Amino acid sequence: MAADTTVDHAAGDSPPSAYAPLRRAVFRGLWLASLAANVGTWVQNVGAAWLMTGLSPSPLLVALVQAATTLPVFLVGLPAGALADVVDRRRLLLVAQGWMLAAAGLLAALTAAGLVTPAVLLALTFAIGLGFALNAPAWQAVIPELVPREEVQAAVGLNGISVNASRAVGPAVGGLLVAAAGPEAAFLLYAVSFVAVLVVLYRWDRPAERSTLPAERLVGAMRAGLRYVRHAPAVRAVLVRTAAFVTGASGLWALLPAATRADPGRGPGAYGVLLGCLGVGAVAGTFALPAARRAWGTGRVVAAGTLAFAVGTGVVAIVPVYGGWCAALIPAGAGWLAVLTSLSGSIQSLVPGWVRARVIAVYLLVFYGGLAGGSVAWGIAADRVGTESALALAAAWTAAGLFAALRYRLPEGPPPDVEPSRHWPEAPAVPDPDAAGGPVLVLVEYRVRPTDAEAFLAAAAGLRATRLRNGAVRWDLFADTEDAGRYVESFLVESWAEHLRQHDRVTGADRAAEAAVRAFHAGDDAPRVTHLIAATGRPRKGAAGERTTTGAGVFIPPRVS
Repeated sequence: MAADTTVDHAAGDSPPSAYAPLRRAVFRGLWLASLAANVGTWVQNVGAAWLMTGLSPSPLLVALVQAATTLPVFLVGLPAGALADVVDRRRLLLVAQGWMLAAAGLLAALTAAGLVTPAVLLALTFAIGLGFALNAPAWQAVIPELVPREEVQAAVGLNGISVNASRAVGPAVGGLLVAAAGPEAAFLLYAVSFVAVLVVLYRWDRPAERSTLPAERLVGAMRAGLRYVRHAPAVRAVLVRTAAFVTGASGLWALLPAATRADPGRGPGAYGVLLGCLGVGAVAGTFALPAARRAWGTGRVVAAGTLAFAVGTGVVAIVPVYGGWCAALIPAGAGWLAVLTSLSGSIQSLVPGWVRARVIAVYLLVFYGGLAGGSVAWGIAADRVGTESALALAAAWTAAGLFAALRYRLPEGPPPDVEPSRHWPEAPAVPDPDAAGGPVLVLVEYRVRPTDAEAFLAAAAGLRATRLRNGAVRWDLFADTEDAGRYVESFLVESWAEHLRQHDRVTGADRAAEAAVRAFHAGDDAPRVTHLIAATGRPRKGAAGERTTTGAGVFIPPRVS
């Protein structure tokens, strides 16, 4: 089953509709399968929590069920993102989905046999969480492979529908199933929900990525991902805005059950209705989002969504009317969906494929960290000042998070060209790139007229972030004190293999930044590029025990057999 990513929209046409990605066969199949899996996740959550209440009366153990689900994201989230960029994502998804199916199936079997203890339940819940942590970065990173670039935001929105629709119906299905057939039925349904995903993934004929370079090592890949985030201002802005919003918004998710139970006349059904209102609002918001983004832009959509969620939280805090809560939580659900879809979609549109899963892993760490940390903080606040006051503070925090926009503005307009440009000339031949060692120093010499010096320096400053994002660990620009008009750009890379990867990582946007600098080069020939490999530190010897060098400034070790 090949991915159909042909572009249906001619240049100048209006942006695609909210459901356009569903015309892509692989995306449609995965979306339907993930909808079933998301419903199954909520069913499993209900079953696990209910089973633990029967195994132990300890509130701590009941709370640890949720902790066991989310803790793996913090433990393996970043390595999982690096792994998703290093190995074939389709195969990684198959492994993760198969792992979760096995863990859920084992939990169902042990529960049916009456062999589950609190420790076993927590251990298998943790195992399921490990599968989710391994799956999540690859799952989100694969979306741009299934749809054209202009449909990425719509695809992310449809994934939001899947999550929120399942939140609206999943707990109710789980409650009914547990009441009718016991927790083991909920766990079995959860296990079965992975089968459809596995079938679609197995049938997906994902194009193979071919490279003559050695594969990245896991630790080095993690460092490269963190370095990319550090030197990508637009990505950092999205992460800061995510943390500011989620930390405040977590108050409603954490305290809504307690606020509902404060009235003895309201039971779990009333809580389920409130979750349904949030889910209905999120689904409705998904279809309104493309038009809102066209009219207002991403920044205003996020601001409006943030205010809608803050108002919904405030209404629950200060309005003692259940019907008012229901009415306020519908637009709050739309706001939640609008904010997270915009932020997640921005991340996926801003980042090139070679590092996408790693950056998404960092985004998920920020998201779940804000959600978990905020929930704890608002829970402590509720113990001290009361649920209503804590919700009011959470609403104020959520709205105040908009002040982050003063410094961290979200990217607007068409996304940057993050496709590989591959315009760099071929690097000098090295017999064995993986054994060539390093670090590697790359020098680029420019000739600049004195009248252009100031403009050249301003343009050259823009190269720093591109070099550091793509693999350099240091960047500098030097002026020759004895030769006016001669400038030397230098950047240091950890290894020769990593420098060769830079050749594949340079994007169309990076090429534009380079062109802006080279426009000031006044020499007759192109700027001269020199490669230097460190000859100290870890010496390498030829057959006779002598160092070997070839080419101007290039140290080349002998081929390793």
